[in-house]
Amino acid sequence: MADVYIALGSNMDSPHQQLDSALEALAQHPNIQLIAVSNRYQTPPIGPQQPDFINAAAQLSTDLSPLDLLDALQAIEQQQNRVRSIHWGPRTLDLDILFYNDLVGGSPVGDSLVIESERLTIPHPRIGERAFVLVPLMDLNPQLALPSGETVAQLLANCSQQGIVKTTNGED
Repeated sequence: MADVYIALGSNMDSPHQQLDSALEALAQHPNIQLIAVSNRYQTPPIGPQQPDFINAAAQLSTDLSPLDLLDALQAIEQQQNRVRSIHWGPRTLDLDILFYNDLVGGSPVGDSLVIESERLTIPHPRIGERAFVLVPLMDLNPQLALPSGETVAQLLANCSQQGIVKTTNGED
């Protein structure tokens, strides 16, 4: 089994409902166990002018390979009408694998699998520059570390959290 952390985000079509639906789909997947979910945060967008995002993070346990997990996440995005038309544009749902720790041969901290392929990069690229990812991860595991040894807490200390506001479920 692998210990996995993913990011969830939405800024279209009732974002809180989009995250609720995604979490339900993850929990119902036969090869995925939903372990924990962070608080939700309203965050300003990066890229073109668009509505704020609702972001969260989740910890999963899975026996899916990283690419099979990516396929499962993208299938959930498609079920929720994700359209990839504008880079960093608005979306109904965005699910990204942040960390994938193979617990068979290591510990859950510091042994994140590193993948760099055309389809998938783990740890997620630019994670250290993305407070909208790091703030929810802090809720789940502030000591989670990149292969460089930098923890989520250390990375977040170097990011601006301006505009990020904790929100409650159901507020769009």
